[in-house]
Amino acid sequence: MSITAIKGFNDILPTESERWQYIERAARRVFELNGFSEIRVPIMEKTELFCRSIGDATDIVEKEMYTFTDKGDNSITLRPEGTASVMRAFIEHKLYAQDPVAKLYYLGPMFRYERPQKGRYRQFHQIGAEITGVNAPLADAQVLNMLVQFFREIGLDEPSLQINSLGCPECRPAYRAALVAFLEERLDRLCEDCKRRFTTNPLRTLDCKVPGCVEATAGAPSMLDHLCGDCSDHFASVKRYLDSTATPYNINPRMVRGLDYYTRTTFELVTSLLGSQSAVAAGGRYDGLISDLGGPAIPGIGFAIGFERVALLLGDKDFSRQPDLFIATMGAGERDFAFRLMHELLRSGVRVEMDYEGKSLKSQMRRADKLGARYSVVIGENEVTSGKAAFKRMEDGEQMEAPLKCADIVNMVA
Repeated sequence: MSITAIKGFNDILPTESERWQYIERAARRVFELNGFSEIRVPIMEKTELFCRSIGDATDIVEKEMYTFTDKGDNSITLRPEGTASVMRAFIEHKLYAQDPVAKLYYLGPMFRYERPQKGRYRQFHQIGAEITGVNAPLADAQVLNMLVQFFREIGLDEPSLQINSLGCPECRPAYRAALVAFLEERLDRLCEDCKRRFTTNPLRTLDCKVPGCVEATAGAPSMLDHLCGDCSDHFASVKRYLDSTATPYNINPRMVRGLDYYTRTTFELVTSLLGSQSAVAAGGRYDGLISDLGGPAIPGIGFAIGFERVALLLGDKDFSRQPDLFIATMGAGERDFAFRLMHELLRSGVRVEMDYEGKSLKSQMRRADKLGARYSVVIGENEVTSGKAAFKRMEDGEQMEAPLKCADIVNMVA
């Protein structure tokens, strides 16, 4: 019996990996244009990191983390999200001493023990970005503009930006009290998860997708009506900067996000194309997280993009990279000649494939078709002797004679 992959852990096969590389290249291009540098952090951390940053009462910590005890009796967790790890590295290596204003981005796998569904798996992948050291709403606007720019870069206009403010430690307690009072009268209409959240994290009831909970909380108080003066001014400035750059957005007063560390600006990019799992990117401001993790009192804001969901949104578009040239040969001597020519062309940046096994010419040409080569050439004894060959443009069958020299071939396929 053959061994299969663990449920919820997927292989990314060559045809799909080319789609992923397209997304990665776009992310690097856009983020680095905006002044961000890549950081690579471990996939495993001490469990305490996520309990302190995400919150003990969140679904992620209570139900979804891959946590185990290692041989040294240490509690270890496969990272469920990237921000906590990046901030841990920011603090541990004292990056703030060089400059408290840091722009960092990351790519890689995350892990949560959830029920696998379309676009969401137990090993999933995220692209994320963080700015530290800036309280000003301008930083919020840049992050949001960069996120929208990324989706435009990969040709997706459909995900729409939704924003909200969760206030700060000064104004959120009053809102929490108002929400608790509202929910107390409707507890019997809430699902079991929301009944549990009522005592641990009542804001999360607004994020529940169960129809009964959505109906029961329809008239819930809005955080936007409870913002203190500073938070209200901050949110108004974020909206003004987005308006000034013609970045479209909608205000979603029910958006609360699932992590305890968020303050003030929160946001999601949502789509109607993936069913109930509509968010393809999300994030927010986390002004107290760095100090909560033992660092200085430095603010931050960031987001994460769901790789699998973005790949789904790109649909059936072909991202494979076909060979520029397929070299077919008539015999062993010509194969030696073609091998040397192929490596000259590869060194010059031309994608080349050839037959390695001396198969029939018909079989070689079938392979050229299968690979989608842009050009093909057949090299026999006459072609080696004359130094010239007929190159076929596979798209329309047009043939052109050209020297079997690297520079001439590079010019032809360019």
